[in-house]
Amino acid sequence: MHFIFAVIFGAALGAGSVFLHSSLPPFGLLLSFAATCAGVWSIGRMWGGRNLRIIASCVWMSVVLRAGFPGASDEYLIRGTATGVSLINGGFLILLLAILLPA
Repeated sequence: MHFIFAVIFGAALGAGSVFLHSSLPPFGLLLSFAATCAGVWSIGRMWGGRNLRIIASCVWMSVVLRAGFPGASDEYLIRGTATGVSLINGGFLILLLAILLPA
């Protein structure tokens, strides 16, 4: 049950980050970083497992990276602008921080 919750929560955080990062730059990007870090950290805090943090982070990464590729109608949810590149690069660093923080 904890595994399923970590997968769903990681996907929700990833989707939220994708839709929030480009709204009202740079505050949307900073808010998505804060929500991602707090969300992934809270999964480990709630159930005390670093494995669940890693699972949620992997799901977040897969959602964000998929949003960077063209969709069915050649639309991009994450563009190659400074904000989009910052979401991908900074998000990976934030996830690393959230995994390594003590519970």
